[in-house]
Amino acid sequence: MSITAIVFDLDGVIIDSEEVWEEVRRGYVAEHGREFLPDTQDRMMGMSTAEWSAHLADEVGVPLPATRVAADVLERMAARYAESLPLIPGAVETVRALGKHYRLALASSSSRLLIDKVLETAGLTGEFEVTLSTEEVPRGKPAPDVYLTAVTRLGLTREVCAAIEDSSNGLRSAAAAGLTVIAVPHGVYPPAPDALARATLVVTSVTEVTPEVVAAL
Repeated sequence: MSITAIVFDLDGVIIDSEEVWEEVRRGYVAEHGREFLPDTQDRMMGMSTAEWSAHLADEVGVPLPATRVAADVLERMAARYAESLPLIPGAVETVRALGKHYRLALASSSSRLLIDKVLETAGLTGEFEVTLSTEEVPRGKPAPDVYLTAVTRLGLTREVCAAIEDSSNGLRSAAAAGLTVIAVPHGVYPPAPDALARATLVVTSVTEVTPEVVAAL
């Protein structure tokens, strides 16, 4: 069956924000006299807001309720985006080019607040029929919930949908949902081999994902 819709991830695909997230959260944790666990960064990539804030509070040991941790970190992220939005070169143009041929949705682990801020600042709000945060589904990535919900809201089946992802948990989520997976591995935070193996197509830049490339999947 031919692809008729594409579901984008946000962080690592449209904005190069993973290093900003790590810097902000590491700084916040350090201010409270704690340090990341060895697997904290990898685990949090793809977690919903409720999940990563609980991890920082319950496992890393930040001595505040998870809801307060989430609010504090999101406020700092919004301030960083207001200073400078780290758009990936060519990502905005790629979204618009694909939108001329395919229906588009967004499935992100970012909060609704940050999703809306990024899309508004980048001028992409009108490009997506559906936008979802993992805050709005029962489980974050690597669970398939956010992708399954995006497909349902588009009124389509997973067989005609592709996903563009960068992280291990994102790739696992899209694959578990049954979408055709396009991987754009992040240079600083490359996905695990088992996650990357679930991709039908691996590219080095999101700009390589053209309408012609998607049509050939």
